[in-house]
Amino acid sequence: MKKKVLLYHIIYVAFFTVSFGQNLTLKIEGANDVETKQIDSISYFESHENYKSLKAEIDSTFSRLVSNGFLECKINSIEKTNDSTFLSLFHLGNKYESLTLYFETEFLKKEDLLALSSKATDSSITIPIPATKRTLQYLNSLIAEKGYPFASLSLNPITVDAQKNVFSSLVIKLNGGQRRIDAVVVKGYEKFPKSYIRHFLKIKKGTQFGIKDIEKKTQLLKNLRFASEIKPPEVLFKNDSTTLYLYIEKRKSNAFDGFLGFGTNEETNKIEFDGYLNLELNNNLNYGESLNLYYKSDENKQRTFNAQVTLPYLLKTPLGAEFELRIFKKDTLFTTATQIAKLFYQVNSKNRISLGIEAIQSNNLTNSSFSNVIEDYKTNLYTLEYQFREISETFSLFPFKSMISASAATGQRTFGGEKESQSKASLDASRIFDLNTKNSLYLRLNGSGLFSDTYFENELLRFGGINSIRGFEENSLAATAYGLLNLEYRYSLSPSMFVHTITDFCYLENNITEQKEKLYGFGFGFGILTQAGLFRLVYANGKSEDQSFKLSNSKVHLSLTAFF
Repeated sequence: MKKKVLLYHIIYVAFFTVSFGQNLTLKIEGANDVETKQIDSISYFESHENYKSLKAEIDSTFSRLVSNGFLECKINSIEKTNDSTFLSLFHLGNKYESLTLYFETEFLKKEDLLALSSKATDSSITIPIPATKRTLQYLNSLIAEKGYPFASLSLNPITVDAQKNVFSSLVIKLNGGQRRIDAVVVKGYEKFPKSYIRHFLKIKKGTQFGIKDIEKKTQLLKNLRFASEIKPPEVLFKNDSTTLYLYIEKRKSNAFDGFLGFGTNEETNKIEFDGYLNLELNNNLNYGESLNLYYKSDENKQRTFNAQVTLPYLLKTPLGAEFELRIFKKDTLFTTATQIAKLFYQVNSKNRISLGIEAIQSNNLTNSSFSNVIEDYKTNLYTLEYQFREISETFSLFPFKSMISASAATGQRTFGGEKESQSKASLDASRIFDLNTKNSLYLRLNGSGLFSDTYFENELLRFGGINSIRGFEENSLAATAYGLLNLEYRYSLSPSMFVHTITDFCYLENNITEQKEKLYGFGFGFGILTQAGLFRLVYANGKSEDQSFKLSNSKVHLSLTAFF
């Protein structure tokens, strides 16, 4: 008896092992060959492990056919043709191409719907039937951005008229009143300046809630040097309040920059050194302020000192102020002190316009014969400036992806009791063009002009060196007008190391000496980001148009920018 029971168990297990181990095959056909080809064109899975999976595929295929415009589609039968094959017969009927949706709501306007269809009005929209689901999602997002995040949409039963036009009406359920931002909470960097939330991000209490609009605004944090977004914003909904959470972290934005340059003096044939220090302190008071201190001493016995303070969003307004002091001393010949005060308006995260005044006073320190072009004078100018700045994603290596600074100034210069009209204009624009992940081009255009009836040596524009035309001594060039082009091809060896070429061209005019000259600078350089900061080395050779290349004209510039 025990042997017979054991035999039954073996037969039972063997039978179900064969039954459940065998895959089922699905075949779907239409009422004719044309319909069958249409069904085959949307593709469906033929092999299934069990009947439940097979039935789900039939239902999915039916839904996709209806979504593609076969609104009359029906499943006529599901038949088992043999032990492992099932045949499902469909009737497709007519195919409809478009659907007209009617709605009565103040939240959907024609201008919002034109992105979906050119056949849109303030009360209807005609769309391709396959786009119905995507359209409903888009319309729902539009209503949600109006302050109704819990809104839902559905369609009334679809109707077809005698001309086979398809219609339906939109059912909108707001599911609650309009949501407005009641509170903004910053997580991570709790001392993030509130004025930046209100004016820089333009997120204000009392405004209607729209998560996509907020996410778009928080992306503007990429244009801040002292803060970045940790993760997307979140929102807490309560019955009577809406609280927005921003996740921000403070990042290192202070910078200490210095370089040491050396080259051979053409007259003495000795190596001479020059250098500078540049200290940038940003947002140390959690106000968004910045303080820049700059000092330069070079081989031409020139001394430069600049101090600049920027105070954004004064008194919780979109207006800010900037103050600057510049002192320049040329050996024992003259000193020039410049004081600048600006009031600026931050249009958005990248654009700024400013109005200001500039006061210049220069003193002649010598009584030599050269003093006939060096005079004591005072100049007062009114300035207008526009700035555009786009922060680079690789901020530590290259601070700005794009930058434009354009300014104009006009006023009067006083000399010996006489006044003379004077004006200035300048442009500094640069951009990094990414060719791919490793190769890029850096292009910079820089120029400035001083316009006056007469000129003094101690008011000329001074440039040259690592921050202008490379291969020349720091501030060794003087002009009444100049324009220069910097071009670099950059190759990234790693995320923290790059090499680049140097191609510089400059044209200058000096109305005192009636000089018009073209200058060139060629060379190479590299940069490496270390724990100490960004170390850069630049080797460049400068020459004039009629001058041949000489190794003695080469300049080597070393700099180290530390971030803290």
